[in-house]
Amino acid sequence: MQEIRFHGRGGQGAVVGSEILAQAFFIEGKYVQAFPAFGVERRGAPVMAFCRIDDHEIFQ
Repeated sequence: MQEIRFHGRGGQGAVVGSEILAQAFFIEGKYVQAFPAFGVERRGAPVMAFCRIDDHEIFQ
């Protein structure tokens, strides 16, 4: 399994970037998970987003 982390600030598109990457791999036939991790929802706050990619179902 590969896990890609996106780091950014609120409003920079880190969450959207991880979702777009996940959709691209899904179209290619891979199993994917994409999810954000952030605290207070406001512009400029630190944000992390994750994208997991694998050839098999992801159970973690």
